[in-house]
Amino acid sequence: MSMDQKTYANLIRQAWEARKMAYAPYSGFLVGAALLTPDGSVYRGCNIENAAFSPTNCAERTAFFKALSEGKRHFSAIAVVGGMRECKEDEIDYVYPCGVCRQVMAEFCGEEFVIVAAISPEDYRVHSLKELLPEAFGFREGEAKP
Repeated sequence: MSMDQKTYANLIRQAWEARKMAYAPYSGFLVGAALLTPDGSVYRGCNIENAAFSPTNCAERTAFFKALSEGKRHFSAIAVVGGMRECKEDEIDYVYPCGVCRQVMAEFCGEEFVIVAAISPEDYRVHSLKELLPEAFGFREGEAKP
């Protein structure tokens, strides 16, 4: 889980940019994610809501599915940011991936995959996937996903 502050800050800024593309007319809660691959590529995702609710897609899964659809299979980290459409800076809180997103991450990432929950490039929390999903379906002790 050792990345430098510059890498985290860049991912967080890209997640904030991705948030601008969110489609959230029902909740008004806009989320952006930026997914980093070992080769330095970054895939952005935003949440995309639907009136039927179950077709809604989270920002994290959008980023993963974009990367996967382009042949990427190895991932290093993801930054996640979000808040209500009209929220002020002091109303932002840390946003974490939902359980479904965490399970998607477990499918394609090892236990040490880095998740950055951020308010700003200077204010963030770093966790491993294992910390946020300790008994994931599909994790094998000491074994990382390909």
